[in-house]
Amino acid sequence: MGRHFGNLAKVRHIITYSLSPFEQKAFPNYFSKGIPNVWRRFTSSFFRVAPQMTFGYIIYTWANHVHQQSKRKNPADFENDQ
Repeated sequence: MGRHFGNLAKVRHIITYSLSPFEQKAFPNYFSKGIPNVWRRFTSSFFRVAPQMTFGYIIYTWANHVHQQSKRKNPADFENDQ
């Protein structure tokens, strides 16, 4: 009844090659090329990102502090209450 998923269409004149997952290396060049590449990318973008993040964090903490201060009651308003 109908075509199976792998045989939905016939493609002619196209050659495809594949390698079995059992023949591939899981982590080729992981330590020799991967870790140095991560370090290079981190150091190249750190000085572009870190100042903005630091500035944003300082503004965020200052705004939260001011907001908490504005929510407090002024004790001078309640001196004459009984």
